[in-house]
Amino acid sequence: MTTTPRVALDALLDRSRTVITSLQEPNGAYPASPSFSAYRGYCWFRDGSFIADSASAAGEVASASAFHDWCAMVLTRYADRIRDIVEAADAGTPLPDEQMLPARFTFDGALGLDDWWDFQLDGYGTWLWAAATHSERHGIDPARWADAAALAVDYLLSSWERPCYDWWEEHDEAVHGSTLGCIAAGLREAAESGLVTGERAERARAGAAEVRARLTRDAVVDGHLVKWIGSDAVDGSLSALIAPLGVIDASSALAAGTLHAVSEQLEVDGGVYRFRADTFFGGGRWPLLSCFLGLAYAAAGERDEAQRLLEWAACTATDTGMLPEQVAGYLLAPEYREEWLERWGPVATPLLWSHAMVLRLATELGVDGTELAA
Repeated sequence: MTTTPRVALDALLDRSRTVITSLQEPNGAYPASPSFSAYRGYCWFRDGSFIADSASAAGEVASASAFHDWCAMVLTRYADRIRDIVEAADAGTPLPDEQMLPARFTFDGALGLDDWWDFQLDGYGTWLWAAATHSERHGIDPARWADAAALAVDYLLSSWERPCYDWWEEHDEAVHGSTLGCIAAGLREAAESGLVTGERAERARAGAAEVRARLTRDAVVDGHLVKWIGSDAVDGSLSALIAPLGVIDASSALAAGTLHAVSEQLEVDGGVYRFRADTFFGGGRWPLLSCFLGLAYAAAGERDEAQRLLEWAACTATDTGMLPEQVAGYLLAPEYREEWLERWGPVATPLLWSHAMVLRLATELGVDGTELAA
């Protein structure tokens, strides 16, 4: 097994902290990538929530809190829109997709002017989960984000059954396994942490159980989670439902089946693809997905597998310690790579989400460089 020298891993973890905290906007927003043409100037609820969870777990408390403050600002800014969405859903006349909340916002909390595949529900569930986890981890009063959490809970309860785009901004005709998992985790943690209280907490708790029931009933084929309801394909994002989200018990047969399917169908030498039909930049392997798979293996007690996946992800760093969104080796669809390079330029590097997940898995394993030393 190829290993990462201690000095290299230590330096990468330090660099990841610096990338995350130094590039964070003064108001708390995390840029997805500071220079990538299609991402520049935007913060995603989903990516940012996982980045904030990594910062929180690694002890960067102020950084994570600032991001949750930013999310709360955004949600309260669009409170009237959320209420309109909820009222329309309750009346049986749901609003069209283009009037739903977007997946990403500009750093000042505005709606983007660029065309995007915007209607995605997972980010709002992920934010509830990350804010609740952060508040519990560091003893922060959840009332700080209570008004925004109430809006997010109401929004998700009104709309969770709707098809929408997935983590990858694709297939808005489907109900995706990962989306259901993010929503279930967020509703559960919002209720259990005190982010929402009283009758709303009871509705959130019941909603979480209902969403999870649909996930485990309708998004499972041959003993593993699937990409979307009605498909038998797997997706690299499904590992997150085992850990860190904890929607699927890591000791369960479903977790074992999902880990096996993701590893068997999507992993090559430690690198994990998004899905087998991927053509984005030729369909490369993503360091952040290797780290999600590693977190799931760690939760299942398979530490060696988790360390192996961390090593691969760490080894994708550039000479300057920057982690990319994906790498070019062993492409699934190499004939598409040039098309994307011409459209958007080089692969996003650095991607803050990649840095966050390497830091998060290293933190979970208690790695300081020693255990992965050559």
